[in-house]
Amino acid sequence: MKKILGISAYFHDSAAAIICDGKIVAAVQEERFTREKHTSAFPVNAIKYCLEESGIEIDELDGVIFYDKPLLKFERLLQTYYEFSPRGLISFLKAIPVWINEKLFIKKNIFDGLKEVGAYDKKKLQLFFSEHHLSHAASAFFTSNFKESAILTIDGVGEWATASIGYGNGSEIKILKELEYPHSVGLLYSSFTYFLGFTVNSGEYKLMGLAPYGIINSNQTIEFIETIKNELVDIKEDGSIWLNQKWFDYSTGLKMVNEKKWEELFGISRRKPEEELKQIHCNLALAIQTITEEIVIKMAKEAKRITNSQFLCLSGGVALNCVANGKLLKEGIFNEIYIQPASGDAGGALGAAFALNFLYFNENRKINENEDLMQGSYLGPSYTSKEIEIISKKVKAVYTYYDDYLTLANLVAQKIGDGNIIGWFQGRMEFGPRALGNRSILADPRNPEMQKKLNLKIKNREGFRPFAPSVLEEKSNLYFESSASSPYMLFVDKVKDLHRKLLPENYNDLSLFEKLYTYRSDIQAVTHLDFSARVQTVSKSVNPKFHQLISAFDQLTGCPILVNTSFNVRGEPVVCTPLEAYQCFMNSDMDYLVMENFLFAKTDQSEWGNKEKWKLNFKLD
Repeated sequence: MKKILGISAYFHDSAAAIICDGKIVAAVQEERFTREKHTSAFPVNAIKYCLEESGIEIDELDGVIFYDKPLLKFERLLQTYYEFSPRGLISFLKAIPVWINEKLFIKKNIFDGLKEVGAYDKKKLQLFFSEHHLSHAASAFFTSNFKESAILTIDGVGEWATASIGYGNGSEIKILKELEYPHSVGLLYSSFTYFLGFTVNSGEYKLMGLAPYGIINSNQTIEFIETIKNELVDIKEDGSIWLNQKWFDYSTGLKMVNEKKWEELFGISRRKPEEELKQIHCNLALAIQTITEEIVIKMAKEAKRITNSQFLCLSGGVALNCVANGKLLKEGIFNEIYIQPASGDAGGALGAAFALNFLYFNENRKINENEDLMQGSYLGPSYTSKEIEIISKKVKAVYTYYDDYLTLANLVAQKIGDGNIIGWFQGRMEFGPRALGNRSILADPRNPEMQKKLNLKIKNREGFRPFAPSVLEEKSNLYFESSASSPYMLFVDKVKDLHRKLLPENYNDLSLFEKLYTYRSDIQAVTHLDFSARVQTVSKSVNPKFHQLISAFDQLTGCPILVNTSFNVRGEPVVCTPLEAYQCFMNSDMDYLVMENFLFAKTDQSEWGNKEKWKLNFKLD
């Protein structure tokens, strides 16, 4: 039985994961402990948690593995600057000291980081490095239930590869084809993320959410698509792409694109963060989203051609583009598609651990087709009732404790039906970017005002952002077109005609927010402008408590769906501890907080409830 620790760090979304005997024991992002979103810091806290959860000391590990090979990245960096010289001198002078001080001597940094975790014998420690896209491939294939499958990984860039096609069979993975830097689907998409005023490596999902506000058959959108294909990207039939580097600055500059050239090309100034969103921004977002979907589908067809498999595993940052995933699913290229829920760099820690376990140690892979190897992605910390009670006393919180969970679920369902917004904190925290019912904010999807209220008064984020429906798995087909299971909120589906409303004839002439607030569905709060929704199907076997709550709401209202968004506000990671949950609850307009079987009502918090903004000025020991 091999005990392996996987680590990702130093770029973004640092994380740690530990597997024992080929099964995941724990996995968590470092940001959840440090409260620095997308932190690149060495994951000291995440490693501590993983070791504590597994009951293993560092010296008991059979191996520690890092999720990519920094020396190969450094080689790519040097060769890129050489090939583009004399361009990029300023960028070179900024990047090289960072590499020399932090990333080039990464073995030493890892050994030093582990010392912060705890004492260990350096002579006993076996340290390994996996290639970046192999880590992504392993994170998907080895957590799927497929005996064999095609594997497609797509992201910004690893060492040299920006996308790969592989084949998994039993305990083996072979990489068959790679697309290399600087030609990258992820970097192409991130360039538009930057140009449209969002933050690279975190704002791509905002760009995806903006795209449905575009008008697909408008002359402007069509011209944008043609311009992108004629000037920026050449798309081959196998899905490989060639990017014209004269338009991009990510290789040698300090930003993604040459702004002046892009402004001349598209006839629009680069949008600044918080600047008003106009139809032209929406149309440009739709153009690049449409092109990305075309590339992903072509790559998937190529993966099918060279592997002849009926199954596909998908990972890498682009695999979090659930709109493209939904289109890919509808193409019917594969019988089944499995996507790693933590497809970004955080999931690389998990994939690296699996790669070491199966590809180096040659452990036997055990497959149980009825088992969810990702365990619902509930792989982070949990807290006992006693811990919640202690924290509640420290902050002088008023609560009601329910011995019977069903009574609590029925009460909370009633509160949601009455228009209240609930902070929901249960069990182990989710691994990856999605809230899946354990660290969630919940509300009534039928309420036509709920999307606006959640965005502006709870999440403090852009008003155009959509929300996801969590639906009982057994009733999903009553509301959504696809019958496919979607437990990880990674596929977009269409709301059935039965639940749609007729749109006004002048709909395309309306402004962004006029469209947003047009009544278009009887589950308005989770229906995007194009009648799409990022669906989570909730299984009784995977998350019985969340399933019971939605069932209670269904029995009360006839609607088997809740709005589900992550338990955090803008700019902060998802809450991890009961203390953070209570703080977020008190600093927002949430009405109730549920932590395990404890119910907190905002109006009962007499010690703090009347203050304009409530801030904790202490930390627990």
